[in-house]
Amino acid sequence: MSIEDAVREILHDIGEDPDRKGLKQTPERIARMYKELTTGYFISPQQMINGAIFDIKYDEMVLVKGIEFYSLCEHHLLPFFGKCNVAYVPDGKVIGLSKIPRVVELFSRRLQIQEAMTVQIADFLDDVLKPQGVGVVAEAYHLCMAMRGVEKSEASMITSSMRGVFKKDERTRLEFLSLIGNR
Repeated sequence: MSIEDAVREILHDIGEDPDRKGLKQTPERIARMYKELTTGYFISPQQMINGAIFDIKYDEMVLVKGIEFYSLCEHHLLPFFGKCNVAYVPDGKVIGLSKIPRVVELFSRRLQIQEAMTVQIADFLDDVLKPQGVGVVAEAYHLCMAMRGVEKSEASMITSSMRGVFKKDERTRLEFLSLIGNR
């Protein structure tokens, strides 16, 4: 069954007429939207980096702060969205600046939970850069919690994933959290 057919069935099941003027193109629009919102399945993270890893002698923290992201909760297919902060301490290699937001984008464009997305970003950067450490903190609002169920629209969720010196060295972790304003 295609996405378009499934949407038509949903519209019918909730008591709507899928052929009425305002809904006639909705199944097509929904299909295009889901393809756009799930592009993370169709792009290889390694390909996306496209060789933008550079050898350099630099051993201080690199931080990209406030990266917007939009994702879909795998439990309800409702959006969760927020900002992600990504830092690493290089060990001879750095990644091109624009690649970190692209990594966040790639992993956010999949059906999942925020905890998994945070871990995927940290694991990927840890694997590809082999840095002294990686820290990722994401804060998001979940429409599955705001629009239904508990209906708490002001509540946000914060997840973190720390590797290497961010996990083992309290000073490095505190510096990271201080720089992103979570301390």
